[in-house]
Amino acid sequence: MRSLTATACVAAMSAAALLLSGCSDPRGLRVAGPAVSPSPPAGPAEVTEPVYVSDAARRPLQRPASFELTGAVSLTGLRWSSWGDATAKATGGLSGAWCRPECGRQPYPVAITLSGLLRQDGPKRREDRPAFYSSATLVSDRLPPEKAAELGRVSLHTPEF
Repeated sequence: MRSLTATACVAAMSAAALLLSGCSDPRGLRVAGPAVSPSPPAGPAEVTEPVYVSDAARRPLQRPASFELTGAVSLTGLRWSSWGDATAKATGGLSGAWCRPECGRQPYPVAITLSGLLRQDGPKRREDRPAFYSSATLVSDRLPPEKAAELGRVSLHTPEF
């Protein structure tokens, strides 16, 4: 089972490297196949399929240490306590042009939850089908009320399967 998981991870990373090397469609990541469907709530079972989050540039990432959530929101110093289940959770720093200069010197502490796991359907084995988180929730006691409401639920890019 471990070698199958390692093979799937190597295949996913190779595909991501190929996409990032300039051979991809300039309009963003596109995957052919059947439509996505929400995955059922996951328990503590071992995850065997590749799970990603897309950044603002639509790059697929796994457990990123930092990434641009949107063109105006950056997350840094992420420490993931979970990944691959129905939700992924991390803590880290939050910054953007909207909070500078204050958060430029010291990013706001933030808790992030990724959810809405979407998985490609089709004839492939389950462990070979990629899955993407489709929404993010950010919580920080340093956010002004209007920004807290805006970041309460952020829709993330997911590829067209």
